[in-house]
Amino acid sequence: MYLPKNNRQIKYHKKEYGNKRKRIAAAMLFFTMFLIVVSFFVPCSVIAQDYHSKQAPCQEERIPFRVVSWNIENLFDTHHDSLKNDHEFLPDALRHWNYSRYKKKLADVARVITAIGEWNPPALVGLCEVENDTVLRDLTRRSPLKELNYRYVMTDSPDLRGIDVALLYQRDLFKLLSSRSISIPPLRQYRPTRDLLHVSGLLLTGDTLDVFVCHLPSRSGGAKESEPYRLYAAQILRTEVDHILNIRSHPQVIIMGDFNDYPTNQSIQKILEAESPSPTAPSPLKLYHLLARKAQSKNFGSYKYRGEWGLLDHLIVSGSLLNPANSFSTSENKATVSNLPFLLTEDKKYGDKEPFRTYKGMKYQGGISDHLPIYVDFNLILY
Repeated sequence: MYLPKNNRQIKYHKKEYGNKRKRIAAAMLFFTMFLIVVSFFVPCSVIAQDYHSKQAPCQEERIPFRVVSWNIENLFDTHHDSLKNDHEFLPDALRHWNYSRYKKKLADVARVITAIGEWNPPALVGLCEVENDTVLRDLTRRSPLKELNYRYVMTDSPDLRGIDVALLYQRDLFKLLSSRSISIPPLRQYRPTRDLLHVSGLLLTGDTLDVFVCHLPSRSGGAKESEPYRLYAAQILRTEVDHILNIRSHPQVIIMGDFNDYPTNQSIQKILEAESPSPTAPSPLKLYHLLARKAQSKNFGSYKYRGEWGLLDHLIVSGSLLNPANSFSTSENKATVSNLPFLLTEDKKYGDKEPFRTYKGMKYQGGISDHLPIYVDFNLILY
């Protein structure tokens, strides 16, 4: 056993012993801190990895995208257009169409579009029976609809009544690429009709969406007698749509409007070959009718004729828009007719309800339209 012999050795031994204890204490402190750090970061890294793996699917953003189609029943201004037969919609004409009625009509149409959108303005709104650029400018800039910042494109057709079709669009959801009118050359004894409107736009997904807004020839003179003109117009539409389906690498087509035909008529079934979606995978080159199955129900429709509801207004899409794996898609259960209470009134002749029209014959009713709007919701997903 070692024993110090003098005070100097004792002091040296105490110093060495003290330093050794300090080194041991420091080592133990370092080791303890190391364990604490390791135990903290390793679980956190595991938790972080697990968190991110669970959160990855939630990084996608779903954006509301509602598409509306509506025949708004003769939206005319109160000024005579020398190129159009608009005489009955002038203040001194039989209908007594005046400025106050015109302003009310604008406000009513704006109210309906806003109500259909619920919390978000509809991304696209196809309109039938608009007279000219003036009424669309007044609708989008001088009615309550101005708050929604819509832009529009429209046709300028040779239709003798002076009515056209238009598309309103939200610029932040649909970037306009092009628009054009597709004329329907007069057929034999039939009078000139409305052009088709073809609009192409860029979606937030980066894909192109092609939209066709249509108002096919009326049933004036009889449904059977006027049918050849509608079949003729439908064939022109089919040719234009086929062109898009063949040239686009990822074709996305929406067809909407008033066809003056029902889903069971030849213009829909034989010319467009638009069928109800089936459980099997949809073909991207085929057309599918989103409301045909629902239209088989007795009380389902957008128009009421002699007490019977029927679907004259249609929403048809290409097969690619029914594929849920795509970043822009829909399904038939997301399409319906809007039956907001203020769009309907009592049907005094046949019972139940009917669309609240602006005019019934020549008599002013103060309503909005003889057609109900139809709409469909799309899933627009950004990753």
